[in-house]
Amino acid sequence: MDNDVVQKESWIKKNWKWFSAGCLFVLFIVSISVNSGKGISDMAQAYTENSLYKNAIHQANSNTRILEVMGEIKQIDKLAIIEGNASYSNNNNSVDLSVRIEGSKGRGKLNISAIKKGTEWEYKKITVRTKNSKEEITVLKSNL
Repeated sequence: MDNDVVQKESWIKKNWKWFSAGCLFVLFIVSISVNSGKGISDMAQAYTENSLYKNAIHQANSNTRILEVMGEIKQIDKLAIIEGNASYSNNNNSVDLSVRIEGSKGRGKLNISAIKKGTEWEYKKITVRTKNSKEEITVLKSNL
């Protein structure tokens, strides 16, 4: 008679997707809790501003120095926005924000300062701070 030992899988192995989702949810809640008061509403507002990020990344990807150092910058995921910093003023028509970015060659931070004109954002300043070389690259600087 064979004495086969039956090994049971751990709960985490069986439920790794739920465990990962739970960890992300906890991280989301902690991030929001850290940003108290106005910070919570600013982060919620920043979370919905897709065009603000996409247009800034498009401009950054047109900068030769950024392409040399960072490579092409990928679109920002929603978790990066939640982890970032946003400060709205002037009835949510001005924003200063910072969010992590990832390029094909490296990582860094995208800093945006912009003013909303109607439904469009006009950028006052866009910079990228590279993680590896600790360089700040100015993509755009306006006199708005």
